Amino acid sequence: MGWVIRFRTVLKYFVQPVLKGEEKMKKHFAAALVALGISGIAAQSAVAGGAVDYRESVMTIYKWYLKPMKGMATGKMAFDKAAFRKNAEGLATAAQLDLLAGFPEGSMDEDSRAKEKIWKKWSDFEGKFEAFQREAAKLAQVAKEGDEAAMKQQF
Repeated sequence: MGWVIRFRTVLKYFVQPVLKGEEKMKKHFAAALVALGISGIAAQSAVAGGAVDYRESVMTIYKWYLKPMKGMATGKMAFDKAAFRKNAEGLATAAQLDLLAGFPEGSMDEDSRAKEKIWKKWSDFEGKFEAFQREAAKLAQVAKEGDEAAMKQQF
């Protein structure tokens, strides 16, 4: 609804006077067009930047939980069932965040480390994310049962 009001305002105060030939309004109209163009570019950049920040933040959360479990599963650190379980539960919870919302069209910018094929093969990416969510939930369930070998295998 807000865009309708803005459009009517622009039409009433800028377009109609310009069409009537008022010289002063022609300058205002030109300035308004420049401002609208700049604000549109800035808004698009902000959306892309926000999306990049969001998806990188979600990935950082995943890494927070995955790193210690990887260390335990590979033997690089002592296996602690309680810590593994806590991290598995945290990962399962974090996996429910809508990571896909962090990949809107047009959010591939120079600050992004996301691969371009994500957008080219979107349905494949969605499927892999859904599989990740399922496997994270399974890992949390296996960790809850407390079988170290099963935890390592599920990981």
